[in-house]
Amino acid sequence: MTPVIDELITLRDWLRYAVSRFTAAGLFFGHGCDNAVDEAAWLILATLHLPRGELDPFLDARLTRTERQSLHHVIELRVAKRLPAAYLLNEAWLGEFRFYVDQRVIVPRSYFAELISEGFSPWVEDPGAVASALDLCTGSGCLAILMASAFPQASVDAVDLSADALAVARRNVADYGLEDRLELIAADLFDGIEGRRYDLIVSNPPYVTAAAMRDLPPEYRHEPQLALAAGEDGLDIVRRILDQAREHLTAEGLLAVEVGHNREIVEAAFPDLPLTWIDTASGEGKIFLIARGQLPEG
Repeated sequence: MTPVIDELITLRDWLRYAVSRFTAAGLFFGHGCDNAVDEAAWLILATLHLPRGELDPFLDARLTRTERQSLHHVIELRVAKRLPAAYLLNEAWLGEFRFYVDQRVIVPRSYFAELISEGFSPWVEDPGAVASALDLCTGSGCLAILMASAFPQASVDAVDLSADALAVARRNVADYGLEDRLELIAADLFDGIEGRRYDLIVSNPPYVTAAAMRDLPPEYRHEPQLALAAGEDGLDIVRRILDQAREHLTAEGLLAVEVGHNREIVEAAFPDLPLTWIDTASGEGKIFLIARGQLPEG
């Protein structure tokens, strides 16, 4: 028996131990949590099958030997493999929505989550009037599922090039019982949806620059490179979306694209486009919005 398993008795003991181990190992946090305390709490509560976000009532609970063994295993795996907690637990959260994830998809994390949950207000005046929506580069299907919830009258398409990603998305769509409203499509951006038009298109595409890819922390290297890398300036996919989106938007349709920290790169690359930059509680200027009428004709 590993000595630490016998020495750490309560959940409070294990929380302290996990935070110390994570900090000493220099782990990177960016896949649902941004600090060692929150990630340790998430791992511990999930491993012990306790409600997420309800740590305090259980802090002084004594753990069984089997529970302590399980915690030791997952904590040491997080340190040794540098696997994001979401992959260890096969779960990720956007607000109140839980999604299944594994290494076939990037861990859901998007500035869109808050925006979609608010019905894209004020840019969408009536969420009930949105009849069709598209999620490009859907990955796990998380944003498409959020849109199906926010826009109750909309049929939602979700496109991805990766068959592996779509397999994960299919599981999440089934978990939310949305098979009749949400269509998963294997395609390279717009190539598989010729003739379809949408009131709203959102995309959280690959946008990591070549320089940033070289400097990624180990945790990010467990994610599919296809979902991250986007050429030298990070805009390979964004350029294609802007070039083709007009023909897939309805007359009053809107396109919204997440580009992370690349706002200056985007503005330099498209100086003539009247982009509206959206601020959310979780980030400023990470998403741009443009209407169909503002996009150049092809």
